Amino acid sequence: MTPASHTASPAALPADLAQRFAADLVAWQKQHGRSTLPWQNTRDPYRVWLSEIMLQQTQVSTVLDYYARFLQRFPDVRALASAQLDEVLGLWSGLGYYSRARNLHRCAQQVASEHGGQFPRTALALQTLPGIGRSTAAAVASFCFSERVAILDGNVKRVLTRVLAYSADLSQAAAERVLWDKAGELLPAAKDMPAYTQGVMDLGASICGTRQPQCLICPVQHLCAAHRQGESEKYPVKTRKLKRSAHALWLLWVLRADGAVWLERRPARGIWGGLYCLPVFDSEELLTGAVPAAARAKLQPKTPFVHVLTHKDLHLKPFVIQLTARQKLGNELTAAERGGTWFDPASWPALGLPAPVRKLLEAGA
Repeated sequence: MTPASHTASPAALPADLAQRFAADLVAWQKQHGRSTLPWQNTRDPYRVWLSEIMLQQTQVSTVLDYYARFLQRFPDVRALASAQLDEVLGLWSGLGYYSRARNLHRCAQQVASEHGGQFPRTALALQTLPGIGRSTAAAVASFCFSERVAILDGNVKRVLTRVLAYSADLSQAAAERVLWDKAGELLPAAKDMPAYTQGVMDLGASICGTRQPQCLICPVQHLCAAHRQGESEKYPVKTRKLKRSAHALWLLWVLRADGAVWLERRPARGIWGGLYCLPVFDSEELLTGAVPAAARAKLQPKTPFVHVLTHKDLHLKPFVIQLTARQKLGNELTAAERGGTWFDPASWPALGLPAPVRKLLEAGA
C-alpha cells in the first residue's frame, strides 16, 4: 500500500495523542536528547537565532567552527550590527548561501536600531525581521521565550508526517499549511516548549532519519502510524524535486609581481552575490578578450575543477597571468574597467570569498 492511499489530510487528532506525544518526547529529550552543542542550554535569542540561520541547509559539523568564530568576533547583536558587511561576509566565507549572511547583518542592524538591541519576544514579531521565516521565528520564540508555537523544518516534517501518516504532497502549499496546523495541535504546555522543540528536532536529526529510521529505539514508536503500517520511509511525500544542472565558468587570476591579486565584487544578485571574486567569464573567448593581445601569451590554464552546490555543479576553469614589476593592470588588461581592486596577500584572506576561489588562492599559482 502506498502513502497516497491513506488519508491525505488527517482528521482531528485523537484526544490523548498530543498529550502523550509531547510528554514522551519531552521525557526522552531530557534523558537522551542532544545537550552539548554550543547553542543549546541557552535562552539568549542572539545565540539561538545565529545558530538557526547557520544551520539552514548546513550540517552541524560544518557550523560548529563558524559559530565559534562569529561569537568571538561578534559577541552580541550590537557588535554584529556595527560591523562592516565585508567583515561579516569574510567570516561567513565557505559556509554558502551568502544571502543568509547579508540578511543576518541587516537583521542585526534592525534589531539594534528599531528594537533597542532586544529581539522581539513573539514568533509573529520575529518574522518581520530580515531573513527570519516562520520556522526560525518559532524556534527562537520557543527556546528563548517559551512561546507555544510550532516549528516545521525538514527534520520535524519527517517526524510529524510519519507519526500522523500524513500523505499529502508537501510540495503543495495547502498541504504544508495543514501540517502546520497539526504541528500546532501536538504542542505541550508552554513550560515544556524548549524541551519539546529541542526533542522533535533531535528525533528527526538522529533516530527518525530519511533512510532506515531506527524505529526500535524511537520514544514515540507506539504512537507512530507510519511504523504501524510498516511504511516509515515513504514519508514525507514531496513530488516536486529540483533537477541538478551544470554551469561552466572561466576565472581570470591576475597576479602582480608583489603577490597582490585582482578581485572584483560580484553583483548582489546571482551566484556569489556581494562577494569578492576573481573576474568571472562565461567562455574562454570572453576571458581572452579581456586581456590585451600583447599580454595573452602570458595566460596559463590551471587544472579545471568542479565545485558542487546543492542543485548545481560548477565547472570552474581558471587561467592565471602573472605581471612583471613594470606592468600595471590598468595599462595591460581591460579587466581594469570592471571595477576591481588589488588585494595583497595579507588582506584578501579576510574578504568574503567564494569557497572555491579561496581554495584556489590558498593553493597559490
